[in-house]
Amino acid sequence: MAALKPAAVAELTADTGKHKAHNPAIVVLILGFLAGAYIALGYLLYIRVVAAAPEAWGSMSGLIGALVFPIGLTLVLIAGGELLTGNMMALSIARLARKITTREVCWNLTLVTFSNFVGAVFVAYLFGHVLGLTGQGVYLDKVVDLAGHKMEDSFLQAFVSGIGCNWLVALAVWLAYAADSMSAKIVGIWIPTTAFVALGFQHVVANMFLIPAAIFEGHFTWGQYLMNFIPVWLGNMVGGAIFVAAAYYAVYLHKPASTTSVTTEETEPQVGSTPAAMQSLTE
Repeated sequence: MAALKPAAVAELTADTGKHKAHNPAIVVLILGFLAGAYIALGYLLYIRVVAAAPEAWGSMSGLIGALVFPIGLTLVLIAGGELLTGNMMALSIARLARKITTREVCWNLTLVTFSNFVGAVFVAYLFGHVLGLTGQGVYLDKVVDLAGHKMEDSFLQAFVSGIGCNWLVALAVWLAYAADSMSAKIVGIWIPTTAFVALGFQHVVANMFLIPAAIFEGHFTWGQYLMNFIPVWLGNMVGGAIFVAAAYYAVYLHKPASTTSVTTEETEPQVGSTPAAMQSLTE
């Protein structure tokens, strides 16, 4: 398997953010609905696995659940989808690289937030409530328990948890962009995503499924959900935009004015060398 060097991934991610920002609204809404549904299906699988696990498994059941959850992000990145947390990173680096405007970033994130929510709630209601996959027995107990733990966090705790989540999720997207084969992309996606789930960090789109699923069964209120949504959305934005997009922009894409004054001897490439953005590593 081969992987692009980080500088090349930074260029590719900025170009991807530009492409996402220029998609027609109807395309963004359809792909956003699919992405929200895919993440919800991954969470639904997590609940079905963890809730039915024997008590003797202890914390191992949580790890097993974390290992199956990434199917959602895998579907988004390979089958196609517009996911809020990934866009927070990709559009931010495109904006820093001056490929798009702040208005385009805000418009895209607004559309994707809405469409992700519709897709996630669609799965929560149709498969969770109507079909009953989260509406009875140990599965309902697990949904209520998980949702309750998410909402008992303070504003600051939910915000910080959101940072940790999208730091890892945005890195999963970054690794997927770096890979040149399906198997490599899946591995790159799976490891950071498993880590964020196992650590219990809060993902705004995953919560769009979990908390409404509990609400549909008569637990909690939409007002309580809103008080969770706001800090988690903001934390996810900081995690993706600052800890990934801004950090890698500063390292790989930012061109200080002083670099134009270096001598010819300093800038002359060595024999056999190529620009960093075009190199790849073979594993």
